Amino acid sequence: MANPLLSVWDTPFELPPFDAIADDDFAPAFDAGLAQARAAVATIVANPEPPTFANTIEALELAEETLDRVASVFFNLAGADSNPAREALQRDLAPKLAAWGSERALNPALFARVEAVWQARDGLGLAPEQARLLHLVRRGFVRAGAALGPAQADRMKELNERAAVLGTQFAQNLLADERDWFMDLAETDLDGLPDFLITAARDAGAERGRPGPIITLSRSLIVPFLQFSTRRDLRETAFRAWVARGENGGATDNRAIVAETLAIRHERAQLLGYPDFAAYKLETEMAREPQAVRDLLMRVWAPARARAEADAAVLEAMMHDDGINAALEPWDWRFYAERRRKAEHDLDEAALKPYLSLDAMIGAAFDCANRLFKLEFRPLDVPLYHPDARAWEVTRDGAHVAVFIGDYFARASKRSGAWMSAFRGQRRFGRAERPVIVNVCNFVKGDPALLSWDDARTLFHEFGHALHGMLSDVTYGSLAGTNVARDFVELPSQLYEHWLSVPEVLNTHARHWQTGEPMPADLRDRLLAASTYGQGFATVEYVASALVDMAFHEGAPPADPMVRQAEVLAGLGMPRAIVMRHATPHFAHVFSGGGYAAGYYSYMWSEVMDADAFAAFEEAGGPFDRDTAARLERFILSSGGSAEADKLYLEFRGRMPGPEALMKGRGLLDVAA
Repeated sequence: MANPLLSVWDTPFELPPFDAIADDDFAPAFDAGLAQARAAVATIVANPEPPTFANTIEALELAEETLDRVASVFFNLAGADSNPAREALQRDLAPKLAAWGSERALNPALFARVEAVWQARDGLGLAPEQARLLHLVRRGFVRAGAALGPAQADRMKELNERAAVLGTQFAQNLLADERDWFMDLAETDLDGLPDFLITAARDAGAERGRPGPIITLSRSLIVPFLQFSTRRDLRETAFRAWVARGENGGATDNRAIVAETLAIRHERAQLLGYPDFAAYKLETEMAREPQAVRDLLMRVWAPARARAEADAAVLEAMMHDDGINAALEPWDWRFYAERRRKAEHDLDEAALKPYLSLDAMIGAAFDCANRLFKLEFRPLDVPLYHPDARAWEVTRDGAHVAVFIGDYFARASKRSGAWMSAFRGQRRFGRAERPVIVNVCNFVKGDPALLSWDDARTLFHEFGHALHGMLSDVTYGSLAGTNVARDFVELPSQLYEHWLSVPEVLNTHARHWQTGEPMPADLRDRLLAASTYGQGFATVEYVASALVDMAFHEGAPPADPMVRQAEVLAGLGMPRAIVMRHATPHFAHVFSGGGYAAGYYSYMWSEVMDADAFAAFEEAGGPFDRDTAARLERFILSSGGSAEADKLYLEFRGRMPGPEALMKGRGLLDVAA
């Protein structure tokens, strides 16, 4: 039978034929995709005609079509629904795909053609998007090592293949640690836990074949457990397991992987003539150089640390009032912070969750997209890769825009966190295609699924990324959607979070799952009034991670990254009861493929813009101002990487922002450092 991955997809909206694809189909499909890509590149190189934009740059744009199609299906499934066969294939594919990437990027004859087009660019009459594509293609070749001598190029190939293997192993080790740990709870261990958490813990136990409730390392289970459990000993056990992911010794320990990965990145940067990996990475980002990153992070660090230390004193006093005469520990913080929030703001997360059902929050995200961009969402009954996933057709004025897939529930086969990805991107060149976008989250499954406020923000965040993908409207697929600077990509996602807090959105959609009654106005007002509660803690744990990431990639790589991590935290005066949001052995953003390596600061860099961008709506008369939404779509959401990020933002806003709006939004503007 024909391999379904290589056949024409005669399915609704040409979705991948998930119900026809078997794991055994992937390896031969990758082999076919690699063979076709090699043949396409060979054809470009062998072309007797002089290099042109069409026969070289545009031909390269289409060279990996089959490989891209197969890879998009496989890697989405490997992240969201892994199994031993897929994990084994990932390990096998990592060096093969890295070798192909090096083979293509370090092909001297191919680069010569690209360089010839680049040198002739001024006389080619290129449209702006064509000029942008040429610039990025040529820059990509140079930054991959195309200008290196033969010996250096060979070394670069070795480093690339090894880095790919390490990134895959890091991710699989982390998944194994998250999958294998759980803590059984006896009935006497449930003290303080709200009903929603007890139900979720019982469901998690049933899923894993346990006789009673359990706590796993899923964030949506362990965080509320740390907030509500009165059992300090169990909180400590759960917290230590959570922060020890990737650091447990044995086959899944990631510390040696981290050290080798940092050494490889440093050597690659130096081969290309950069002093270190941070200089290499930031050259193409909005920040441009490490000092700009440190300036922003340290401006926020001092007031955030001061706020956190003041909060710690209050929480420790509360603990002492309970008769626990010890220092406040990380497993105590969330418990006493939740109790303090209830006392000071009369705000109890257990009271909020009935108004934040998953279906209601999906409806809220969709409704905001309709009011801003006139998008409509129609449920689809189509085969998907997992029973928990669901799909919608997205239209505007009756015209097809995209397919959106939501995969919201935690399971053992899914890596932790939340993300947006694409089964197909948007493009007009070659063959016009509209995107198939997926949001993946790790919420606790329930009937119904009830979200925390943080969960609801995550849903809006990822849907902001989804809009960036779905509303893309460019010619070339490599410039579409989220193919932008790393410190710009979080702007649409973090900006969209703001609409969750709009009172009229809550009035409409935050309804009790049983009665249908809207969230009481006083509860809503207390929720919004507490928007900056805990921002000292949240900012400290984030900025510490971002500064450790930057320190790892500036200068010579550390022989022992854990020692370097400790040095950075000590130098910052890290509050003792707060830990990094992502400790090094489970810092997947940075070491599982490395997309955020020397780039974890990007969330805060983008936050400077998102606070300013939402202010543009407020200045225009309200959060649903259509003219402002139209500018947002035109210059940011639909433009992808077709221009430099700062140019796109200037087109939208008319000026670049300062950090004041960010500081105000976090309640840190007037905090004395």
